[in-house]
Amino acid sequence: MSHTAVQNGLVIAGHGRHFWVETTDGKRIICHPRGKKSQAVVGDLVLWQASEDEGTIEKVLPRRNLFYRQDDVRTKSFAANLDQVLILIAAEPEFSESQLTRALIAAEAQRITPIIALNKRDLTTPFERAWQRLGVYRDMGYQLIALALKPRSGPPTLEDDPVLDRLLAGKTTLVLGPSGAGKSTLINRLIPDARVLTNAISTALNAGKHTTTSTTLYWVDAEKTTAVIDSPGFQEFGLQHIDPMHLASLMPDIGAHLASCKFYNCTHLHEPGCGVIAALKAGPAAHGISSARYKIYSELFAELSQSRY
Repeated sequence: MSHTAVQNGLVIAGHGRHFWVETTDGKRIICHPRGKKSQAVVGDLVLWQASEDEGTIEKVLPRRNLFYRQDDVRTKSFAANLDQVLILIAAEPEFSESQLTRALIAAEAQRITPIIALNKRDLTTPFERAWQRLGVYRDMGYQLIALALKPRSGPPTLEDDPVLDRLLAGKTTLVLGPSGAGKSTLINRLIPDARVLTNAISTALNAGKHTTTSTTLYWVDAEKTTAVIDSPGFQEFGLQHIDPMHLASLMPDIGAHLASCKFYNCTHLHEPGCGVIAALKAGPAAHGISSARYKIYSELFAELSQSRY
């Protein structure tokens, strides 16, 4: 391997300032970013240069998108160059609609297709209740799928989830979800050697127990056309990077009524002639807005405004 030639690569894992880069011929090498800032994320296409047993990331190539969250303290980047985000939630424990909405808004802001997957369909009553709660998201046009993920003995397979199999095929998908939703079960069913690869990454990057807080890209097929990116579970999802005045346009049921507002700079909270408030009064039965969704909007607007003014 040349010590001077700059080569193309794909970031498949990272911990701190250590990254695992996959080369064009399928080899994997530990790389470090040049300079003090660690700007590469999983999914990035990079130019890297060999140096002894390791490498240096010389440049991060332009991204199609970057899925991330941001709070008052820091920005957490999940992954770059995504085709879609699979938001995995469960019938039990009960999912947070606010957290679901936040993830959907982050995806909308980057023009990444979101898919909502509800796990534990075998829990009949809780599942039916949760599925009904998600009806408003189905009405907005989001893809919803039902899953019953179970750990398996023997080779992982998705023969009872053909819809999921079809949705993942040929795409790069970030799997996102809170702890307890079944994310680890899904990853281990899709990728037989996920645990082995994770352990190898942990050793290579000296990440130790912190590997579970890292993001990792796995190839689902031998041809490397389908990639799944596992991300850490989260309890909070900050949206400080979203302008509050842009928030309504990122929520499809709210955004559908913006053209009816009297004022161009309407906050949709108190203005006369507001199309959103009119739709709220009409209610979802009349193709309006549900009070639960409007409550999430108003709380988010207040949160995002507070951080700016």
